[in-house]
Amino acid sequence: MIEEIYSRWLSCGCRLTTDSRAVKGGEMFLALRGENFDGNDYALKALEDGAGCVVIERGSAASGKDGAIEVDDTLRTLQDLANCHRRHLSIPVIGLTGTNGKTTTKELIRTALSAKYRVTATEGNLNNDIGVPLSILKITSETQIAVIEMGANHPDDILHLVRILEPDAGLITNVGKAHLLGFGSFDGVKRAKGQLYDCLSERKGTAFVNADDDDLMQMLSSRTGISGVYYGLKHDEAKVLPLTEDEPFLRISLAGMTVKTSLVGTYNAANVLAALCVARHFNVPLEDAVRAIAAYVPSNNRSQMKKTESNVLIVDAYNANPSSMSAAITNFLAMDSAHKLALLGDMRELGKDSLKEHIAIVGSLQENGLDAYLVGEEFTGAVASTGASFKTFPDSASLSDFLRQNPVRDHSILVKGSRGIQMEKVIPEL
Repeated sequence: MIEEIYSRWLSCGCRLTTDSRAVKGGEMFLALRGENFDGNDYALKALEDGAGCVVIERGSAASGKDGAIEVDDTLRTLQDLANCHRRHLSIPVIGLTGTNGKTTTKELIRTALSAKYRVTATEGNLNNDIGVPLSILKITSETQIAVIEMGANHPDDILHLVRILEPDAGLITNVGKAHLLGFGSFDGVKRAKGQLYDCLSERKGTAFVNADDDDLMQMLSSRTGISGVYYGLKHDEAKVLPLTEDEPFLRISLAGMTVKTSLVGTYNAANVLAALCVARHFNVPLEDAVRAIAAYVPSNNRSQMKKTESNVLIVDAYNANPSSMSAAITNFLAMDSAHKLALLGDMRELGKDSLKEHIAIVGSLQENGLDAYLVGEEFTGAVASTGASFKTFPDSASLSDFLRQNPVRDHSILVKGSRGIQMEKVIPEL
């Protein structure tokens, strides 16, 4: 059945959409059920608007109509279709996961490889059970290498995604304390992320590994059949260069040259070296990869430096967990600035460890004498528990109101928090 659907997808020009409003004519519309909408309800309209065919669940309104393909589960069909397409590919497919830095590392790898190859990579952070198959289906006959990002909130998420992707090579950026509510513990995180290594072990694939990371090296050594390709500051005898007023971004001394970036944070050094490692493995000249990375500018509130009329902002507000929050604070403390302020939002999905982890961040702020405004009920509880003097706010809107009435000037400001806190909303007031 899936081969028949694959053949129909090919006849639709390898075009697929899950949004009926995006139907232009001739493409496959695949109806997914969401929290607020059921795509099956829009399949008839998609046919009327010229869809080449629609994939729907049995018993839907479009059942029996010309051009309707009926299946038991459209999400499973999307995933099977993507896996079918992947099995028709003869190009290298790289899978990428990790606790922190996935999307930035993916973009850096895409950038470095693009110095020599036509690369298809995950757009944005479409890294879940819908995003991964959609990303695979974006791989065309023009693509020479694919880089697909995989995210996980629960123990078997990566296992499920690697079975769809079947990567030839892979990279775990790191393992840290994130989504503990879903994984149960740090060991649970390691087991979940390690499912990428399990897949590579079965497929006799290649793992790009930060040799400076003891957790990753232990995870690799416990598995057989994987070819390890290594990188790391110590491993590569590289050095992070000091920040200056004229050079505020991450720079790395490597192999007699300076790797310049537009990234903020020494924690991004490993991500840059990962990209250069992957590029080197695929025979991209180092000079070309370094030049490409120098031209890369981050977006979407990840490791960005923004200068406003009043302040210098370090915006890393896309997400947060204990390891990434600690790294961001450490990097912020190293910045050369007379006046610093941290605007930090709750770290979500930490389960029973949540209060403890927020108290640890509050303690770090106190120990380092860093002024901060804290947002969310978890930070509010941590401040109350410790008796700390930090000002707290229930949400980012409340902080925005406060900043509007109490403007901050001539500061370096770190903005970070979990996605649900939406810390980027305070930026217009800075």
